[in-house]
Amino acid sequence: MSKTENSAVTAANHLLALLFLGAVGIIYHYLYSSLDNSLLMIAAAVLGGYLALNIGANDAGNNIGPLVGSAVIGLTAAMLFAAVFEAAGAYLAGGEVISTIKKGIVDTDRFSDAETITRAMFSAMIATAIWLNLATLTGTPVSTTHTIVGGVVGAGIAVGGVDVVNWDTLATITVSWFFSPVISGIIAALLLYLVKRTITYQEDMSRAAGRVLPLLVGFMAWSFSTYLMIKGVKASWRVDTLTALICSFAIGLGVYMVTKPSIVQRTALLPNTKSAVNRLFNIPLLFGAGLLSFAHGSNDVANAIGPVIAIKEAMTATAQTSPAHISHWGLLIGAVGIPMGLVLYGRRLIKTIGSEITELDQVRAFCIVTSVTITVLLASQFGLPVSSTHTAVGAVFGIGFMREILKTNYAILLETLRRHHQHHDQEQVEAFITQFDNATFNDKGRLLAELDRSDSRLKLSKKERGSLQKLYSYEFVKRTTFLRILMAWVVTLPVSAVLASLIFVLLD
Repeated sequence: MSKTENSAVTAANHLLALLFLGAVGIIYHYLYSSLDNSLLMIAAAVLGGYLALNIGANDAGNNIGPLVGSAVIGLTAAMLFAAVFEAAGAYLAGGEVISTIKKGIVDTDRFSDAETITRAMFSAMIATAIWLNLATLTGTPVSTTHTIVGGVVGAGIAVGGVDVVNWDTLATITVSWFFSPVISGIIAALLLYLVKRTITYQEDMSRAAGRVLPLLVGFMAWSFSTYLMIKGVKASWRVDTLTALICSFAIGLGVYMVTKPSIVQRTALLPNTKSAVNRLFNIPLLFGAGLLSFAHGSNDVANAIGPVIAIKEAMTATAQTSPAHISHWGLLIGAVGIPMGLVLYGRRLIKTIGSEITELDQVRAFCIVTSVTITVLLASQFGLPVSSTHTAVGAVFGIGFMREILKTNYAILLETLRRHHQHHDQEQVEAFITQFDNATFNDKGRLLAELDRSDSRLKLSKKERGSLQKLYSYEFVKRTTFLRILMAWVVTLPVSAVLASLIFVLLD
């Protein structure tokens, strides 16, 4: 696409975004003209819509980045696919989490009046919009939850000092900041190793896939069902963890029994290649990404709408306005704004997740989306609020670093064999390496054990192994992208807090 065409597309996107924001203001005026038709409240509604666009642009693409990176689906189709699920999640299951942003971070009861609450929430929203804009422009995925939390904290401190902040709540968020990407990365790496050991390292990969893939699909169905019951639909059906686990186990078992015959039949006809096995993961990936998008919409809509509803409730405290009516209206803004932001401005961030951190295929993408759900489930049991951005990006990093470890260790192994047999017949050495390459995972271990017993020189010292690791160090994770994202995560909350504090002072 030429620069002229790019400029035309960008201009068209901006126009659509402006039309959406204009519609938010006009619809608010139409719905609430008899109660509160102030320009201030119209501005708050428009700013909430703008935040929804930014959340869609920076955050909503995390769940479909692996789909695009692994070429399961094209970029445009992926954005439209995710937009449907984001909208459904935001509107159908988003009401439960709004109260956390409204009241969970700072004690708004200690604010002196409605005007102070309004100014504080405006400051938080403006600071969040500024930071998300900067992050999106640089293609850096940041947590919109941490951004709005930082904005609310900064505005709250500007209003009443540090005492108004619920530091226990903030501490749990900070713990999750470090917990979620590390745990998600470890789980994704372990899943990748499991798939490699049980399928792609086997002599007959297709037959191995027929045995293992139904179990993986059933496990995925169990984890996603539990995830949705606990996190995604609690506004319409509240269920305890034990009930969710039992119901989800039944669902996972049913999915396993239904899918196994078709998977076995299909693998019997597949060629024994890695690319053919990879294609078996396409449909599970589509289901997983769709369900993650639904859950993301249900949780992150509060980041855009929570402050707006807090302002609305403060300004109409004496009016006969139904809280349910207010939330219904706010959820509709998020349900339209988040998917629109994804479609109009999400391309850059989707490419970052899908291809600029590490190379992905269907197996790796499957491990990523599954690890996200498991991490959220684990965090929920410890009461830790996790960031979908940190969890998804952490899983991608985990996949990349596992690839580095496996490739580096394999290169060291081959070099060790060649060095310790350099005086032997090289044809025999290469023949052994070829036999080793074509062996199954278990046979590889047997061959190495036999060789180790016959030649004690294969036991390397720490110094020798360290030298070889430096020589054969493969980098499958782009370090510049890794450091850029890591630094952005570290500064997100404090930067948004400082911005909100400064904006509050200016508005005062």
